[in-house]
Amino acid sequence: MTHAGPRPQMPSANGASLQTWQAYWESAWSALGASAPQPVLAELLQSYSEPQRHYHTLQHLGEAMALLQPALSLAEHPGEVALALWFHDAVYQTQAKDNEARSADWAAAVLRGQGLPADVAGRVHGLIMATCHAAQPSGIDAQLLVDADLGILAADPLRFAEYEVQVRAEYEWVPLPLYRAKRREVLQGFMQREAIYCTDWFRQRLEARARRNLAQALGL
Repeated sequence: MTHAGPRPQMPSANGASLQTWQAYWESAWSALGASAPQPVLAELLQSYSEPQRHYHTLQHLGEAMALLQPALSLAEHPGEVALALWFHDAVYQTQAKDNEARSADWAAAVLRGQGLPADVAGRVHGLIMATCHAAQPSGIDAQLLVDADLGILAADPLRFAEYEVQVRAEYEWVPLPLYRAKRREVLQGFMQREAIYCTDWFRQRLEARARRNLAQALGL
């Protein structure tokens, strides 16, 4: 049996410090060989702190960042994956259906504004669109990004329960019976996958815990 390695730790609910966000931001841009635009960092931190958000917040971003960092060495373009994670929920309106597209457009515009080539902007745009979770992602970079985004499914039981409450809060405008039915469909969809996580790295570390959480949530 392959050793799963150390168990990744979720950051605290209070989120990362400003210094930690700064370090994540500068690291991503450094990997791209470009200077980090500080005004954009401020805009992103503000966006993830908007009042309509309950799950798609800095807490989620920090948790996903912490999970992604030790796996970035597996990426073909580590800086692009890191930056895609930064922007993947940059635009989030609970009743909108184009959040990922608008987030991807924002990221691509920032990259072009910083002088990055069009192919880099295009790849980051595609990575962010992969977080729609409409299909299994192809390519190691998209797979790592999507796996980190789904890391919450493998959180400790208390955090997973908090996550479920947070998701409901974002959809409080949906009648409860309909919400419960739709939420069950989503969780069953993950449970019925041959593997929840695309990469061996995340699968070895998170798959079993994610399945336990989903089984508990579904009453299985």
